[in-house]
Amino acid sequence: MKTTQLHDWHTGQGANMAVFGDYHMPMWYAAGAKAEHLAVLTTAGLFDTSHMAVVLVQGPGACDLLQATFTSNLAGCIGPAKAPLSPGRCVYGAFLDDRGHVIDDAIVFQVAANHYMIVVNAGMGAGVTAHLNGQADNPETMRITDLTDALGKIDIQGPAAAKILSQVLAEPETVFQKLSYFAFKGYFETTADLNQPVHLQTGTTALVSRTGYTGEFGFELFVTTDQAVTLWHELLAAGDSFGIVPCGLAARDSLRAGAGLPLSHQDIGPWPFRNNPWPFALPWDTGQTAFTKTFLGSQALLAAGDADYTRPFAGFDLRKVANSAETEVVDDVGRTLGTVLTCATDMGIGRHQDRIYSLASPDKPEGFRAKGLCCGFVKVSSDLPAGTLIYLQDKRRKLKAMIVDDIRPDRTARRPLKDML
Repeated sequence: MKTTQLHDWHTGQGANMAVFGDYHMPMWYAAGAKAEHLAVLTTAGLFDTSHMAVVLVQGPGACDLLQATFTSNLAGCIGPAKAPLSPGRCVYGAFLDDRGHVIDDAIVFQVAANHYMIVVNAGMGAGVTAHLNGQADNPETMRITDLTDALGKIDIQGPAAAKILSQVLAEPETVFQKLSYFAFKGYFETTADLNQPVHLQTGTTALVSRTGYTGEFGFELFVTTDQAVTLWHELLAAGDSFGIVPCGLAARDSLRAGAGLPLSHQDIGPWPFRNNPWPFALPWDTGQTAFTKTFLGSQALLAAGDADYTRPFAGFDLRKVANSAETEVVDDVGRTLGTVLTCATDMGIGRHQDRIYSLASPDKPEGFRAKGLCCGFVKVSSDLPAGTLIYLQDKRRKLKAMIVDDIRPDRTARRPLKDML
């Protein structure tokens, strides 16, 4: 069992701990997972995500290797105009095997020319590193480095995130300038050929990214391991007057489910990476009939048009079913349609008449209360349109739910930074 640099702090605060991805991690603290979830929607939540792994790919063949192994087209992935990935920008996608099955999903950061940082899931650093080394035509032209446990990663998420972070950064105005969604600044080591470093008020060098795993406005911060505990305390102190709350992985899971974001090896995994809510992670052409590049697994995906469909759902109350092999999706007469991949409870949403509102929805009805709804993803044998009623059935209960195109409305992740200061 592995731990992050903040393990002693978590246990000292009485966190409920469990093993996730081989790491002993906090699931929730004394406030409880519900309060932590709601804090991210209303104020700010702080997450220790140092269990995530980072892989560096550097050298003349780096871009070609990623183009051949990563689903997103680095030559055309930024914005509606599909501009190329460039230093200071990052993109979501996945690494597949030759069957089109997911090895892991990831975010690729372009730090500089021929210099990429890849953030993968807990415990996947060595596997992705080995996969890339195995796919490299000329491994001697590049350096692929697994930085597992060499970095601290802390996420601050919620509408007050920028206000809190501005008190920790040495030059917040410079860092925040033109820091759009899926953009980043700085790096975690000072090297002449890299982009301008970002410094905290303590002098620590950091990478600040406008990304996160909650669907809400916020940042992911990367520092060297020896600076992680200090940064955590600085953010808690700066956020005290804003009501910042330390959050565990339970709230992280419920927030990402309500935001329609997949959990690797659960919502995506050993089946074809298509017919799901994340087509933006594939380099489809304008007609959605072919890819704009060839990559490992691309031919298998194109041939897998009849693969199972992954669809989001939302329930009608906060009750949920287990994510297990004994849980199934059935229709109104009991016919099996598929399986449940994720079933979590988003405590920040509720139904009013025929619509789902968030407690952050600006047009929510007067007196609206977010009582919480179960939500997540199902894998079914046919494409079920939004509005289709389904039932989630395990050994204990049978819950009514509805296929939806989106779950938690009015999410803030893409809001302009200037509007959040």
